[in-house]
Amino acid sequence: MSLLCNTGDWFTLGQGNAFRKIELYNMEWPGSINLENMVVYAAPYGGPIAVVKDPKLFIKLDGGTSTRPIIRIFNCVGKLISSINWDCGNLVTLGWSDAEELIGVQDDGTIFLHDMFGNFVHKFSVGKDVTDVADARIFPSASGTGVAVMTSGFKIYILNNIKDPKSRPLSELLNLSSSLTCWEMVCKDRTTSCLLAAGTEITIVRHGDNAFTNNTLTMRNEFQSISLLSVSFDHEHVALLTNTGCLWMGSWDLKHKYCEFVTGRQEKAKQLVWCIDGGTGYEAQAVIVSYMNLILIVGASGESSVYTYDSPMTLIPEMDCVRVLTNYYHELIQKVPLSTSKIFGINISEPASFLFEAHRKFQDRSHQSDEYLCLIQNKLPTAVADCVEAAGHEFDPSTQKSLIRAAYFGKSFISSYSCSDYITMCKTLKVLNVLRDRIVGIPITIQQFNHLQPVVILDRLVFRKYYGLSIHIAKYLKLQETRILEHWAFQKIVHDKNDDEVARKIAAKFSSAGLREPMSYANVADKAQQIGKTKLAITLLELETKKKLQVPLLLKLGACEKALIAATQSGDIDLIYMAILEMKNTTALAKFHMTIRRYPLAQNLYKKYCQLNSLSTLKDIHSQEDDFLSQAELALREALQLGNLDASIPDISGNYRKAGKTIEADLADETKKLIRHQKLLQDKYQKDFFGLALHAMVRKLLQLGDQRYAEKLKSEFRMPDRRFWWLRIQSYADNYQWEELEKFGKAKKSVIGYEPFVEVCLTKQNVTEAKKYLPRCSEENKLKWYLRAGCYADAATIAFMQKDIDSLLKIHDHCNDSALMAKVENMIGQLSSKK
Repeated sequence: MSLLCNTGDWFTLGQGNAFRKIELYNMEWPGSINLENMVVYAAPYGGPIAVVKDPKLFIKLDGGTSTRPIIRIFNCVGKLISSINWDCGNLVTLGWSDAEELIGVQDDGTIFLHDMFGNFVHKFSVGKDVTDVADARIFPSASGTGVAVMTSGFKIYILNNIKDPKSRPLSELLNLSSSLTCWEMVCKDRTTSCLLAAGTEITIVRHGDNAFTNNTLTMRNEFQSISLLSVSFDHEHVALLTNTGCLWMGSWDLKHKYCEFVTGRQEKAKQLVWCIDGGTGYEAQAVIVSYMNLILIVGASGESSVYTYDSPMTLIPEMDCVRVLTNYYHELIQKVPLSTSKIFGINISEPASFLFEAHRKFQDRSHQSDEYLCLIQNKLPTAVADCVEAAGHEFDPSTQKSLIRAAYFGKSFISSYSCSDYITMCKTLKVLNVLRDRIVGIPITIQQFNHLQPVVILDRLVFRKYYGLSIHIAKYLKLQETRILEHWAFQKIVHDKNDDEVARKIAAKFSSAGLREPMSYANVADKAQQIGKTKLAITLLELETKKKLQVPLLLKLGACEKALIAATQSGDIDLIYMAILEMKNTTALAKFHMTIRRYPLAQNLYKKYCQLNSLSTLKDIHSQEDDFLSQAELALREALQLGNLDASIPDISGNYRKAGKTIEADLADETKKLIRHQKLLQDKYQKDFFGLALHAMVRKLLQLGDQRYAEKLKSEFRMPDRRFWWLRIQSYADNYQWEELEKFGKAKKSVIGYEPFVEVCLTKQNVTEAKKYLPRCSEENKLKWYLRAGCYADAATIAFMQKDIDSLLKIHDHCNDSALMAKVENMIGQLSSKK
């Protein structure tokens, strides 16, 4: 309905299948570039373009011009990015990886990788047996970018991933001959297959499978051979062109034919590519055949259209379109998106078309705007959605604005409208327009943008060194900026010579980035270390806030002491041990010990490590530091473990005295005397006395009846009388020497009282002996011991005398003698009445 969108370059190929041609750029090729003499290798998704002189053409060279190939790399506007003087072997073909790396295949089987700036990245060989490559194909595989090479003996070898170059022959049983006219690679369902055209037959061979299928192609028009073979970008469809100019279109496995088309042209075609829209059906797809000065576009229905050009052109297939590159223009051919055709198609009466026209009338202040809105009142949400979607498919900013404004106009009449899709599209269009600008020169469609994802787009901008733009886009789309800043820092490190200035700039940029989390310097420092700038790496690492990243890299750089300082500041035990052990292995021992002494936490942890793993090292540390207390404790611990305490006591005592620990030294001396007595007693009684404490030795002597030696030990080691009395009482009870116990109790007044006498008797269940000592117990404890001995009558009398009603009640509860119970009840009554 509207003529705002330039529909003059629209053409139809069958019912409802409209295509359009869009001019992207006027090319800015250097004067030396003429595509008529060149072979063009363009990366998909608006990537760089490699141009090299066609080796099959004879071209007059100026004086001094090298005959070796010069590969020039341009952006999509024709601005030179870099040049590569190919001074290696004979070049067979070029191509681009999914990471926008230039792949060069030589006739000796060597594959070179360069970045778009001409920097060498990597090289590898297809295989030892592959030394005579005649042709090659670079194709997208399930695991990355693959390369297939054909030798002069018609053997095909395939690498499915250039990042993991492992080549295998296509098939061991396949025998090809010189009748092979063309071949292409297909990757479907994670399986790589090869289509081989020889005569009127096409053979489909699966990689690594010895079974293959021969298909004889039958067409209405006779032909002798297949001159061109093309697989669609999504590897769903295949097209082939015969030597008689007949075009066949069908599925990749040749089981379904879409159509045949007679081009009527006998001249040799240059290219055959598919123009698909990313959909699943084949009806809306088309094939483009390029000749010297024209392109022929054929739809799956058999209808065609022709465009002529003033210069040779190169076709660049994409996932949803085909780009056409000439000496003067860069154009795009695609199927008109459905949402766009609903608005700008001829004789269209779709809701989106009426909404767009209603908005135009509203801008003109016409009452007809309301009439158009009334027609689509119930279909406004669909109309708004179509306008938003159509805006995304447009390359012209003014058309985008008109469609977005129409959508904005329409959504104002919808209650509870969700603006998420509208906002997302506005943001996406802003980014797309920046990318398509001549300065950047990445003409991708919105479908390609959504397929790659913004993160990949940012990576590609960063690699092209558009750092400022990348950061603005990342902030606008709320994406991480860390990778952008890191790549910028990498470039600074590689290209700038003044390390101090580089460190200052990186620190200033990272600190002013305004990120939610501080930038990590670890990756940047690691990059500096890789190119040999160790001092710069250490300077950057000193700014790192994450110690877990900082310490390992400092150790790797040999800055062990700085790593130790960082580890101790973190308080992380694992990091400290990592720094200590690495420092110990890489530093002279004397210097290591002098260094670690300055950091108490690290030194203490190292001592703990030595205590578990190397006692000799720990002794040396204590000796160097004159730490006599630690020497004494370590010697004592070691002597106890080894059982040679007697020999070590003098050194232990001496170290304790040097450390000013008089009590510990005296104890060590007494321990020596005690060991001497243990040896004498062991020899005398042939019993084990070693390791016994003084208390246990005296008790054992008393049990053996050697009271004299026991008293000697008591006197020599100044054992308290109370403890000695306890030991004698316990030894008499243990030996059931009740008469001796009684004599001992009567010999002199007990220094510990007579309660212990009662206790040992009761312990041995001898109540009779206990009764002998009950009257001699202290008054305050007498009642308790009578109760424990079960002498309830005497206990009742004492409780009555002490006026202890609670004890009388306890006696009443425990006794079974009725007479005693009556007596106790009488006592309780008397005491109660007195209250």
